[in-house]
Amino acid sequence: MSTSVTTAPYVEPWLRGTHSDVPAVGRAVLHALELALDDITKWTDGLTDLEVHTEPLGLPPVAFHLRHIARSVDRILTYAEGGQLTAEQLSALKAEQIGPEHDERETLAALLAEVEVSFSNASERIRILATADFNTFRGVGRKQLPTSIGGALIHVADHTQRHAGQVVTTAKVLKALRA
Repeated sequence: MSTSVTTAPYVEPWLRGTHSDVPAVGRAVLHALELALDDITKWTDGLTDLEVHTEPLGLPPVAFHLRHIARSVDRILTYAEGGQLTAEQLSALKAEQIGPEHDERETLAALLAEVEVSFSNASERIRILATADFNTFRGVGRKQLPTSIGGALIHVADHTQRHAGQVVTTAKVLKALRA
């Protein structure tokens, strides 16, 4: 008699019925972050610490995208809240594209943990912003480029998804190059 382990089929976050206490736009942003984390975790599984710092075929490394995802969520939410970036946030922005001499010290586990902490910290901020008037003006950067609370919230989701897709693609390339 053989025993087989069956696993439940994957259900995307937006179909899980979670965050029902959050208005629809905020809920969608939270689901986008969860989907990004699911994809990142799945596709980076098995990559070595060295591989995440590799630039296969000239593509930016997985490490860059993970740092950028984690830190950009904080920056975009700062704008959504009506703030401007702090010196610490600007320093973190500059450090996203650090050179290989530092990269080798960053493990995949540490990079994934930074993303997880970023998303966890963002959750309450998104929940609060989801109750605001989405048309409220927000200025981005020194030039105060125009957006709104709603525009910034949506950008958190689409920007995160864009970079998560690049992580997936680069991870697939890295794994294919092993053969």
